[in-house]
Amino acid sequence: MTDEAKNQVGAHLRDRRLTRGLTVEDLARLFREVASEPVRRSLPGLKDIERSIRGHESGDHAPGPRYRPLYARAFGTTETELFGDGNRALAPLCAGTPAVSVEGTGTTGDGDDMERRRLLQLAALGVGAGALGSSGEPVRQLLDRALARVSHDMEDWGVVCADHLHAIRTRPAAQAGDDLLLDLLAVRRRLDLPDAEDVTELQRATAALATLYANVLTRLGDHGSALRWWCTARRAADASGDLDLRLLVRGSEAGFGLYGQRDPETVLYLTERAERIAGSRPSVGLAKILSTRAKALSVLGRHDAAKQTLRILVDVLPDGAPNDLMPAYWTEDQYDFAESWVYSGVGDEARAGAARERVLARAGDYQYDANVRLHEALCTVVNGGVAGGMSQAATVVDALPASSQSAMITEMGKIILQAVPADDRRRPEVTEFRTLLTATVT
Repeated sequence: MTDEAKNQVGAHLRDRRLTRGLTVEDLARLFREVASEPVRRSLPGLKDIERSIRGHESGDHAPGPRYRPLYARAFGTTETELFGDGNRALAPLCAGTPAVSVEGTGTTGDGDDMERRRLLQLAALGVGAGALGSSGEPVRQLLDRALARVSHDMEDWGVVCADHLHAIRTRPAAQAGDDLLLDLLAVRRRLDLPDAEDVTELQRATAALATLYANVLTRLGDHGSALRWWCTARRAADASGDLDLRLLVRGSEAGFGLYGQRDPETVLYLTERAERIAGSRPSVGLAKILSTRAKALSVLGRHDAAKQTLRILVDVLPDGAPNDLMPAYWTEDQYDFAESWVYSGVGDEARAGAARERVLARAGDYQYDANVRLHEALCTVVNGGVAGGMSQAATVVDALPASSQSAMITEMGKIILQAVPADDRRRPEVTEFRTLLTATVT
């Protein structure tokens, strides 16, 4: 194997280690755990493999045949996937990768093109964008380091965000997340460029894309990573000085927190803190903040306060599409969704049913549709129909394809279970639905 091929192997191994959040010491410990005989490679030896890939060594320390199975087992993959079949997977990299035009019109030499070539290199190694990690943590850290820096040649990020928002609402969350990571890489690269133009717009784009990615991670149930991305989104929005965007991020963070990410009291505190900077002017952000407060109050059993919040929400609903970066982020059915949730929680079948039908009349987010149907099951349980509510909820969950059975569905199911009176929680119907929810968690 040539030194250049060794370098690419080492780069790949280092990316894999960082993606999994492992230190070199962690890797050495994993080697000891998965090895069938004592491991002789020392910590300095493992570090030499990664040091060589950065040009400090000749590459002589590339892992030999004995250690390749250990790397594969430690990373939870196969030796062929990690190193290629007879190293043939490295051939495109060793030969050099030609510059690829983003637009397909020829060779370019800008930073974005270099980033995309890096993604092509990852693809040649058989890992593609997945090497970035499902949580996107390496990308998030790069963004945090680059946030206050400058860029140039601003593109229409509003269209990009709209495309991602549509994907989130209509496609499996994992697929939408992979696509989002590519544009997060692109905006990070632009923030790194030494030109002071459009930095505010790029900060706004970062806030919007990070918000959407935290949305995806919440759906996937990766709550720890989602919380870190919410933090990045807030930092970017605050740096941009865009009040509407700051409120939108905070309202979204609080709202998604209800789906198993935070306890309802914390969510309520976040809405109160966000409202202090909101003022009274109608905006998407303020609407999201108040709708989340109503739902949190409902979960906490404070039903009168929840209904009062809905009445306040009516007065601050945005008119038209006031957010130019994500004009479709707030839709009319989001108020109806909040109303369905609150009135289902109090057992008002008439008002909850009317709100539910308005949500279902729109072709919107598949998870909104499933969750609003779960509201009906919640209302049935609240009104004493435990067996009927469990049957309704199970029908909704069973009807979803596996790729759509997200954490948001599961958490709404848990809210229904919490509404079951203590004396009824051992009933077979309740046990069966609880088991069904557990089976949907991947």
